Amino acid sequence: MSRKLSQYIDPPCRPWTLDGFVNRRLIVRAVREVLPCFAGKVLDVGCGEKPYRHLLTHEPSRATSYLGLDLPGNKYSEPDLAWDGITIPLPTNNMDSVMLTEVLEHTPDPQTVLQEAARVLKPNGFLFLTVPFIWPIHCVPYDEFRYTPFALLRFLETAGFVDIEIKATGGRHAVLAVILGLWVRRRPLTSRVHLVTRWMLSYALWPVIWLLYKLDCRPSALEESTLIVGLSASARKPV
Repeated sequence: MSRKLSQYIDPPCRPWTLDGFVNRRLIVRAVREVLPCFAGKVLDVGCGEKPYRHLLTHEPSRATSYLGLDLPGNKYSEPDLAWDGITIPLPTNNMDSVMLTEVLEHTPDPQTVLQEAARVLKPNGFLFLTVPFIWPIHCVPYDEFRYTPFALLRFLETAGFVDIEIKATGGRHAVLAVILGLWVRRRPLTSRVHLVTRWMLSYALWPVIWLLYKLDCRPSALEESTLIVGLSASARKPV
């Protein structure tokens, strides 16, 4: 694995990484927790630079092959297989596992995309996805949605999935850590004073954000007034 991808999977906590390291670590933790569920042929929908390929092709994952699917000419890298963002160009009952990490918020028709994922999966095939809840507008103008657990459950059920499990990627402490990191690192710099204070505040907030990340506890119930960073979901195609 290249150093760039290694730092994407396990980003260090540094004053200059405060805007992204918490969210990245939460997502990767969610992926690692379900690695034993991946088996056979894995399709990574919206693969980008394929940062999870190494994880998915090594134990405890039981995957035997990896296929990265993405838009042709995307800004990251050429995918193994190109698609139009809606129809997956694979036969029905073809893949054993499908993954969509931070993709569904960019799809204008998420229901069709999930139905396509279900179509290409073999019976009892495994689906895993993550979506953000607290995150800035990004990939303009292709940032379409933010999902609650209830909407995500409805989409998955309508697509025909069963054994659905939806979890928060991070709770209240992580939400505050993410917001502080984004504020200090991504606020507009309109003067030299802003530039200097960004570095001063980055070093001042560095231990605070790290402590918030370490103290965070994911909520076990997604109920009234729950604060979350994002969501992960796993499901199966019916036998």
